[in-house]
Amino acid sequence: MSKLRSAMHKGKRVGLEMVKTATPKRKKSETAVKEEDTKNACTLSTYHTFPDPADVVLLRSHLLTWYDKEKRELPWRTLAVTESDLNIRTYAVWVSEIMLQQTQVATVINYDNKWMKRWPTVQDLAAATLEEVNQMWAGLGYYSRGKRLHEGSQKVVSELKGQMPRTVDSLLKQLPGVGRYTAAAIGSIALGQVTGAVDGNVIRVLCRLRAIGADSTSPPVTEALWSLVNKLVDPERPGDFNQAMMELGARVCTPKGPLCSQCPVQTHCRSYSKVHVKQEKNSLKLLGKLDRKPSTLPDIEECINSGTCPLCPSEPWDEKLGVQNFPRKPAKKPPRVERTLTCVVIRTGEDGEDEYLLTQRPNKGLLAGLWEFPSLLMEEKSSDVKHKRALCSEISSLVGTNLTESNFKSVGEVVHIFSHIHQTYVVHSLSLKGRDTQTQTENAQWLTKSALQEAAVSTGVKKIVKLCDSVDSQKGQTKKDGKRGKKADMKNDKKHQTTKKPKVGAANMSSRQLSLSSFFKTVKDESD
Repeated sequence: MSKLRSAMHKGKRVGLEMVKTATPKRKKSETAVKEEDTKNACTLSTYHTFPDPADVVLLRSHLLTWYDKEKRELPWRTLAVTESDLNIRTYAVWVSEIMLQQTQVATVINYDNKWMKRWPTVQDLAAATLEEVNQMWAGLGYYSRGKRLHEGSQKVVSELKGQMPRTVDSLLKQLPGVGRYTAAAIGSIALGQVTGAVDGNVIRVLCRLRAIGADSTSPPVTEALWSLVNKLVDPERPGDFNQAMMELGARVCTPKGPLCSQCPVQTHCRSYSKVHVKQEKNSLKLLGKLDRKPSTLPDIEECINSGTCPLCPSEPWDEKLGVQNFPRKPAKKPPRVERTLTCVVIRTGEDGEDEYLLTQRPNKGLLAGLWEFPSLLMEEKSSDVKHKRALCSEISSLVGTNLTESNFKSVGEVVHIFSHIHQTYVVHSLSLKGRDTQTQTENAQWLTKSALQEAAVSTGVKKIVKLCDSVDSQKGQTKKDGKRGKKADMKNDKKHQTTKKPKVGAANMSSRQLSLSSFFKTVKDESD
């Protein structure tokens, strides 16, 4: 009986374990079924794709014909076509693509020209110092990009025998700071690899072409866009095709005020078609013709899976926006608000020229490795006096001189906007006498104004210098105006004194009259 009982208990335990393990499997399979249904729904709908191969061929032709006529002549494009050395070509496109991340083309052109002139090969860049790279990058923003380019070049030289990666996958794996888009762009433009590239401009173009209205940053939309562009890319001219898509987004299919009438692929655009049909129907309604006779206008094509499709918009169509209904992006988080106490410390150099004290930021984080004026992040809980005292103490230790916050003179405020920070610099100045103010650390240095402008400093620092110059200029003008005023007053006083005539009073007038009377009387007496 005991054996039978134990066997029964074992059986129950096994049964319970089977039930417990079976339950999650059932749930997992249900989720998998749902995912499969969604995928199937998406694949069944041709609304967001290009199902007809003839349309794909036509779109390529229209786009590349337009690009050949309208493309901008940019230094990295010229080099990608004219440079026969594959290593230099790949390196040059890599540099330009990193610079173009989050930065406008017009800004990049000058930086790219100076960079390639100074470091024409990956070996030249690898031999440079990070300080030199930061100095060259100053003002371009997102400074970690320059640092990664430098690190990548040293890796190519030390680990890859000076040879740039030759495939999209190797570019992605071996170069720091190179993501999916950058690898695809370098691979297609420099190496001729047949792959599409999806950046912000391409996202906008594709979302409008195929009416993709869901959140453009969501995984389903991201994968759909990459799938689309890989299908559309021209196998004969992959680099030109990708650049043409970017050019179209930058110059025609713009975020605001798109130039639909100038678009070379307008006939393929579902967004434009939707807007056009709606406008025609509204016009007929206003004329009262729509209800009188059957409409000859085509119906607006919609996705057959609308409501369940992960690519369709969740928000209603806004007629005022037109094609700008696409793409949809999530609301941006408001930037973090910060206030930073900054002190411009000045001394007189050996040749009589002003010198400025700068300190170097940490090698990691925001503006890593750049030079700035002594600064202190202001906390809401602490008072201004405490902040000044703390910064004054830091400056004292830097220059080896005892200072007090009473030496600070208020200059003004400078606002500088980073991508995620709204920064306000509360600027003060401090003048030191004599040259017995040598810096006590390697992370501090004295620079003349001309040297400061060429140093590895951020745009925020240059704005602070500009503010100080403006304040000094105003003070100088006020002094000049004061001196001019005094001189003018003195001149007026002298003029007033020299031209001052005695007043002619009644007494004087009478005396003059008497003398005349006597004169005439004398003449009369003589004549008699």
